[in-house]
Amino acid sequence: MGGRTFVVLAGLLLVIVGLSKSLFIINETERGLLLRFGEVVEANLQPGLHLKMPIVNTVTKFDARVQTLDSRPQDYLTLEKKRLIVDSFVKWRIADVKTYYTATSGDEFRAADLLSSRMDTRLRNKFGRRTLTEVVSGDREEMMVNLTKELNEITEDELGIQVVDVRVKRIELPAEVSQSVYDRMRAEREREARELRSKGNELAEGIRADADRQKTVLQAEAFREAELARGDGDAIAASTYAKAYNKNAEFYSFYRSLDAYKSSFSNKGDVMVLDPKGDFFKYLNSADGKK
Repeated sequence: MGGRTFVVLAGLLLVIVGLSKSLFIINETERGLLLRFGEVVEANLQPGLHLKMPIVNTVTKFDARVQTLDSRPQDYLTLEKKRLIVDSFVKWRIADVKTYYTATSGDEFRAADLLSSRMDTRLRNKFGRRTLTEVVSGDREEMMVNLTKELNEITEDELGIQVVDVRVKRIELPAEVSQSVYDRMRAEREREARELRSKGNELAEGIRADADRQKTVLQAEAFREAELARGDGDAIAASTYAKAYNKNAEFYSFYRSLDAYKSSFSNKGDVMVLDPKGDFFKYLNSADGKK
């Protein structure tokens, strides 16, 4: 009885070990590949519980999540032959497990190297067909979209990899040309500043000239109006004098003589040489102004 128990237990142990070697699980974040002596038997195993033959079959698992390949900064030439240092990255995941395994032998570092070389080639072509301005701020977004599409078409066929996105993190000028570029930018800004100042001075001169012209016109018009008013006043005064004279010529003559005496004798220091019998003193010589 003891021997039978041992045999049963041994048999159960063998069954358990066999099942443990025959069953395997593919997680949600994984994709699997079933091999028979290194030859692919079943590709792209989906998540769940699967069965294999011990010793004969082996299982290779791959991460099915989106992964990031952060490339080393590379030197690229633009259409004007300007050298730029570009730092980029690519988001990718496995699309076809069999193609991926055949191209890379399941080595993630090999896959990253192959993907990096293909991205580098296409980035070099994209930068080589564009100017510095277009690369930095022009159609950069469109360039990344087209690059993602083109790269994905190649990597899916050759590597079994789906390229999700390609992005440029940073674009820098080489250290030896940065200063010259900054100097050229500074010179360009100074030239624009001089042009703006020149236009401002020209506009200011025009405004001052127009103000001076308006001033001259206003002064001329004011002088003309003043002369007209003065002429009208003189005319009114002359008319008033004439009317007063016509009403009483003798009194008017007497009043004007008194006014002349007042003006002439107001300063005691003045010396006048006149004929006492002249017309100027007629009202002093006679009350009625007659000789």
